[in-house]
Amino acid sequence: MARVAAQLTNFTGGELSPRLDGRNDLTKYASGCKTLENFVVYPHGAAARRPGTTFVAEVANSANKTRLIPFEFSTTQTYMLEFSNLKMRVYKDRGSVLEGDKTISAITKANPAVVTATGHNYSNGDEVVISGVVGMTEVNGKRFLVAGKTTNTFQLTNKDGTNINSSSFTTYTSGGVSNKVFEITTPYTTAQLFDLKFAQSADVMYITHPEHEVEKLSRTAHTAWTLTDVDFTNGPYMDANITTTTLNPGSHTVGTGVAVVASAVTGINSGSGFLSTDVGRLLQFGDGYGKITAVSDTLNITITIIEDLGSSTASANWSLGSFSDTTGHPSCVTFFEQRLVFAGTTSQPQTIFFSKSGDYENMDANIGGTVADDDAIIYTIASNQVNAIRFMTATRTLIIGTAGGEFTVSGGGTDNAITPTNILIKKQSNHGAANVDAIAVGNATLFLQRAKRKIRELAYNFDVDGYIAPDMTILAEHISEGGLTQMAYQQEPNQVIYAVRGDGELIGLTYQREQQVTAWHRHIFGGVFGSGKAVCESVAVIPTDDTEYEVYVIVKRTINGATRRFVEYINNFDFTETDNTTFNFLDSALAYSGSAVTTISGLDHLEGQTVSVLANGATHPDKTVSNGSITLDRSSTNVKVGLSYSSILQTMRLDAGSQNGTSQGKTKRIYEITIRLYESVGVEVGESLDNMERIPFRTSSDPMDQGIPPFTGDKAVEFRGNYDTDGFIFVRQTQPLPLTILSLYPELQTND
Repeated sequence: MARVAAQLTNFTGGELSPRLDGRNDLTKYASGCKTLENFVVYPHGAAARRPGTTFVAEVANSANKTRLIPFEFSTTQTYMLEFSNLKMRVYKDRGSVLEGDKTISAITKANPAVVTATGHNYSNGDEVVISGVVGMTEVNGKRFLVAGKTTNTFQLTNKDGTNINSSSFTTYTSGGVSNKVFEITTPYTTAQLFDLKFAQSADVMYITHPEHEVEKLSRTAHTAWTLTDVDFTNGPYMDANITTTTLNPGSHTVGTGVAVVASAVTGINSGSGFLSTDVGRLLQFGDGYGKITAVSDTLNITITIIEDLGSSTASANWSLGSFSDTTGHPSCVTFFEQRLVFAGTTSQPQTIFFSKSGDYENMDANIGGTVADDDAIIYTIASNQVNAIRFMTATRTLIIGTAGGEFTVSGGGTDNAITPTNILIKKQSNHGAANVDAIAVGNATLFLQRAKRKIRELAYNFDVDGYIAPDMTILAEHISEGGLTQMAYQQEPNQVIYAVRGDGELIGLTYQREQQVTAWHRHIFGGVFGSGKAVCESVAVIPTDDTEYEVYVIVKRTINGATRRFVEYINNFDFTETDNTTFNFLDSALAYSGSAVTTISGLDHLEGQTVSVLANGATHPDKTVSNGSITLDRSSTNVKVGLSYSSILQTMRLDAGSQNGTSQGKTKRIYEITIRLYESVGVEVGESLDNMERIPFRTSSDPMDQGIPPFTGDKAVEFRGNYDTDGFIFVRQTQPLPLTILSLYPELQTND
């Protein structure tokens, strides 16, 4: 029997594939984990418990899948946009953007409750928030849907349409305001949301989808947002007509209602002639152009002339616009070198469209004239296969990802700006990209491969004098099982890439290229959906004026028998270590701070759920939410209430020395472990999740109703495992408290 000591000094290997169980020869094996659930790996090696999430709001319609999109004017003016079926909502400063106050003068005690607010101007189905009511305080801070509205009154219902019965509420006395949740209409259905691509410049965001005209989202104030179709100037156009078919306009001057007659259908929509889907399409004729406003039949259309055609004589010198319901609209968009760039229409899947330099909505390529450097550019990628463009990312060059390979676009030299005469496109790899936006991180572009299972890092390599795209999931191919649907990048504090997995897990990649740190971890949010785990459906990140970028998620759960989708944000990693009341390790949580109370209300979104509680920095027995509230066992001034979750770290099979080499495959028993912690409270250690030993942190002198300060240092624990050949170590935290593991030092006995 040999006694040996092992050491696990960092976790930068992240969660490794089960297929690597026998690869103790790999460098990553010693720093990897078999399970890393609800932990985030710090770039310097520690594994820290994922902070919990704070509840923000229920989505517009919980029956439908919803997507988050960030809107960033500056680091201090950022918004999170919620796109749902035909709607968009706005979040700022961790809350919903609400429209102006409507003064309440009465609320009835009835079923349904009726609110009097003179001239409210609401519509049935609007969502409102009521606050400041004296007397009937049961409605304060709650969200309701408007029903049965009149000019000065409206009824209150829940989001499921059931009436609010206020008969048992306290009588309304005075005061109160109603605020409508701000939203605008959009053309995007639920099925289209995750195919949207976007690019932003200041207060304007351009949004693309192949089935819709390019939209421009503009912001002028918190509650002033508009979504309009983009009217492009003079292009872009398909190839010029090469047939004998002529078009004969009834007029050539600028104006509306101009009839145009074609001599034949040849050359028009592949011989089909004009189609109803051509309405809205640009038409170039001679020296000018117009927009099709009506299609009478395959040969006759009506246009609005925007720029003088130069002649009303029949001519074969014409071309149709590239963007239309007939040919499809762009599927990708980005900004590059002061140009707005589009790509990937249905008819021209490999064509890239650059605007004029500094004039984003001007697509005039000056075809047939003297081409200037700042003119618009139309360029089709030449390749052996026709593969649709899936993403575009601007770095030092323009990175293009197609279904069949990856390309760079430049001006023919490192420092040359792109012009119509020097544009150069080079193929860099042949992996193929999924229809998911890529992420630019430093000088690298991370994109999802075509099957949505591999994330690749496209970056310049001096050894090959070109770009290479290694597989970032090669050592953790299981991490993306079921495919990934969305990615987002949190730059601060830890440089983590988050991705939503098809089964609803949120996976993370701690990524620091310069230090060669690539550590995967998985995150499962508290609560359930049906008989399984809660489902994460969307993730997005926005910077704040704090030190951290905020990660927002949409989580689907079953709450009180119904499907509910919530917008939540992951709390900051940086908490005040000396103040337990700043801990945030519960999901979908809300916080109370104020005078000592025993009743915590406002928990309607967790109705019927068993919730965990942190009261004055100390754990509290679980409670069940009833009528939107819980009653504490002791009065408290600082309370966190939410859904619990477990953080689990499982090591790889221990690889310690023995008298005859490695301990792999040999019978062994771990008899003691020293765990080095940083600012932690509470932890369990054991050989399996069914056999865990809780390490004590509280002493007999610590009051039970008060939190104990976080601990930094070593904790030694007797390991109550049996002899086996594995030598796994499990570390778990189930309490709403912090846990950061710096290292593990097991002592074991091997049977040599």
